[in-house]
Amino acid sequence: MRHTYDAELPALPVRDRLLRAHPQTHPGSPHWQQGKFVNQEAGVRSGRAVWRWLRTRQPQPWPAWVENESFAPPPPRLTAGWRVSFINHATILLQLGPYNLITDPVWAERVSPFAFVGPRRVRAPGIALHDLPPIDLVLLSHNHYDHMDLATLRFLHERERPLILTGLGNGFYLRRAGIDHVREMDWWQTQVWQDLSCHFVPARHFSGRGIGDRDQALWGGFVIDTAQGSLYFAGDTGWGEHFAQIAARWPQGLRLALLPIGAYEPRWFMRVAHMNPEDAVRAWRTLGAEQAMAIHFNTFQLTDERIDQPVQDLHAAIADAGLDAAKFWVLHEGEGRDLPSR
Repeated sequence: MRHTYDAELPALPVRDRLLRAHPQTHPGSPHWQQGKFVNQEAGVRSGRAVWRWLRTRQPQPWPAWVENESFAPPPPRLTAGWRVSFINHATILLQLGPYNLITDPVWAERVSPFAFVGPRRVRAPGIALHDLPPIDLVLLSHNHYDHMDLATLRFLHERERPLILTGLGNGFYLRRAGIDHVREMDWWQTQVWQDLSCHFVPARHFSGRGIGDRDQALWGGFVIDTAQGSLYFAGDTGWGEHFAQIAARWPQGLRLALLPIGAYEPRWFMRVAHMNPEDAVRAWRTLGAEQAMAIHFNTFQLTDERIDQPVQDLHAAIADAGLDAAKFWVLHEGEGRDLPSR
């Protein structure tokens, strides 16, 4: 049965949802050029390309609603080992020893500046808000509505005030929503929290929440170093040279890589900002990660592929590469996977 999740979240003023301008500049960052942040590689989606896609797109039908399988709620805390639980889209609960982290938390009904129009979820979050354990750290990759859900972030802030790590410029949106426990980072910068080292790493993407703030806040992914190994959260990204750069900086290898597999059709338009499953498999191999996990699929229809196409294409790409499909996880919403202590 469909449920209106916004009813469980704090109401935000319309002026915050329709933010049109960003007052900050970042001349100290090498990635800030001519008044905006830029990717390491050329390739942008012009207004003309957007208009062409909107005129010619042929979105495949998605179901109006899908019921999730049922899984036990996650434990409040671990004492050892890792547990990774897929909630929905790019929202992942990471229980790394005694610490609880969450990536791009989104419980909203729609990923849009409007409550009445825009991509609407077709399934419930795999973990209900009242079953979500206490959160210590939020890893916030960028400011798009399917990743930066201000209502969910304010709910977490009011409940236990976790530290939010994010890219330069994103703190402005958060502070406007009454969220002030934030540290902003440039690519390759590190924040140490307890005994975790949290590194903000490049992605190939873009940012913006309104008309006048395109690329005014930085996007990226995270590598988290722990005593039990390193974990990579890619955020939202197209294929790019940053995967080889990350591999070079972590030559000991990554224990787990969370890689997006959805929102990739039509390819001529989406490839500069979103990987397809074949790209995700290539990223897994380039990173040298022991395990990978699929994210960014199955909840919101953002592009033109069928709801089940990303997983089918992922299985085909793994088979074509001759790799072990058991090492690239595809979890159901609410499902957790344990990694034992080393």
